[in-house]
Amino acid sequence: MSSPSTGSADTTSAAAAVPGPAPVVDLRGRTALVTGAAGGIGRACTLRLVAAGARVRAVDRDEAGLAELVDSAGRALGTAGGGAVEPYVLDLTDLDAAERAAAGTDVLVNNAGLQLVRPIEEFPPDVFHTVLTVMLEAPFRLIRGALPHMYGQGWGRIVNVSSVHGLRASAYKSAYVAAKHGLEGLSKTAALEGAPHGVTSNCVNPGYVRTPLVEQQLADQAQAHGIPEERVLSEVLLTDSAVKRLVEPEEVAEAVAYLCGPWASFATGTSLVLDGGWTAH
Repeated sequence: MSSPSTGSADTTSAAAAVPGPAPVVDLRGRTALVTGAAGGIGRACTLRLVAAGARVRAVDRDEAGLAELVDSAGRALGTAGGGAVEPYVLDLTDLDAAERAAAGTDVLVNNAGLQLVRPIEEFPPDVFHTVLTVMLEAPFRLIRGALPHMYGQGWGRIVNVSSVHGLRASAYKSAYVAAKHGLEGLSKTAALEGAPHGVTSNCVNPGYVRTPLVEQQLADQAQAHGIPEERVLSEVLLTDSAVKRLVEPEEVAEAVAYLCGPWASFATGTSLVLDGGWTAH
């Protein structure tokens, strides 16, 4: 497979010293894998990487959602060619299958997640286990499956969609916070091990994003606090955010694309925070 212009870390250090417009993220010839691709952040990431020319293995258990994603990508691309979406129906609790799905990928975006808002003493242990499986153990297995190919070619990009909750905790979200904190550590470890092989690993850490998952959180938090959903948004979810709005999925996708591009070859083992000032406190 030919290496696209953004693929070589050796050629980007000199380019960084040359003034001029930032180069376009060019992932033609690359294969990417995005989990949780049928909706929300995963959908936006898939469409952004396809626009950059990547062939995206879109992983989700929602078969209908994946079919709609393929149609949307086709309409967006038109006759431009380049990237494409390959739907891949998979439940990430099948860890062996997840590891196999990652074989041969150049770019891995670990995005899939789920949420339940409950006090610890009321949190169902089976749900805690499922959250950790999907959001921490599955990313480990996907990274494990992707690394042999990445190491073999001397280039790879791992982007873990974490959260402000990978850096800060909130009450009633024990499983989600534990999983995201674990993902931060896994990402840093992958960065240290991958650096000699041309592989970077980073997290993107948004605040609350306009997704169905957040809409469900609004309902759950409203029940937990006994207040209307509109008050949950302003008084609970965004209370620590200096910018009083939700993050758009496309903003997160653009950050993911940046970490795959030529200006980010020296960025590894870190977290790109999109939290509206939350962690500035």
